[in-house]
Amino acid sequence: MWCEWASLRLFDPMEGVTIAEPPASGRGHWAGAPSVWLDETGDFWLVYRLRKPHPHRGYLLRIARSDDGVRFTTVWEMTKEQLGTESVERCALVRLDKNLWRLFVCFVDPSDRRWRIDAMDATSPEKFDPANRKKILTASDVKAEGVKDPVICRLAGLWLMFVSFSPTPPQLTEELREKMHATGDVFATGLSRSATGLAVSEDATCWEWRGEIFSNRPNKWDGYAGRICSVVYRNPVFIAFYDGSRTVEENYEEKTGIAFSFDLHRWERVSLKKPALTSPYGTGSLRYMAVVPVGTEWLCYYEFCRPDGSHELRLSKMKVS
Repeated sequence: MWCEWASLRLFDPMEGVTIAEPPASGRGHWAGAPSVWLDETGDFWLVYRLRKPHPHRGYLLRIARSDDGVRFTTVWEMTKEQLGTESVERCALVRLDKNLWRLFVCFVDPSDRRWRIDAMDATSPEKFDPANRKKILTASDVKAEGVKDPVICRLAGLWLMFVSFSPTPPQLTEELREKMHATGDVFATGLSRSATGLAVSEDATCWEWRGEIFSNRPNKWDGYAGRICSVVYRNPVFIAFYDGSRTVEENYEEKTGIAFSFDLHRWERVSLKKPALTSPYGTGSLRYMAVVPVGTEWLCYYEFCRPDGSHELRLSKMKVS
């Protein structure tokens, strides 16, 4: 399959390589939500989480290292109990300078059961201490019902953070708010929606919220969710891979679409009538794609639905000309 506007040859997910197995078979067992940092030394640093069905949810976060982007060795783990949370979701690792790494962690805030984003610093990815974390972004900060799944990019001296967020409904009552957060996951209730916002920072610590930049499209294949998962600059455009779901019933089982922008605020979808990438199995879910450009290839890490309904973490390579 070709995307002629960007000279991308989309991969066949069936030819992908399994990077991490789910903890067990069956729906609700996932290995995925990846984020990858390619260091200037040539090392690939992968962050991903493991999940079990309710009530366990996202229970373990891992960092793994590789010198080829394919074979990874786990160097660090964190349980959800170390954060005192119900669940951990997609996180992001970046290197700020020679001796400073930052891990952005996404989890359910135990104080109000809304998703939030914190960060912890270390001199190397093996040394993060969950006890020494600091607030980065909360739902209250942006007047929303949840913020999660940060995607961190560096551009012209600024740090950009694309954030999956749940906007506050216009007619909010206390009863409605209680319903939205009764399960600790507003995105799974259908009482709001799943969109993408942008935050900007000079130091990756203090962030300015710029608001919603990418939305769901009612009555389309991405009618409930529009969650940007990866952004790659290819002169003269930014290319985004995003998760979409038709309704809240497809929450947790999103599929991948493609969009492009010249300014990061106005986006044109390429995937107008259907997703660009899906799994041939089960729900068809192929989501949380993290793209790492390497020469004439893009390494694409994603969560992939297997025949038994579980999700594995998989890698495919996309040719770019």
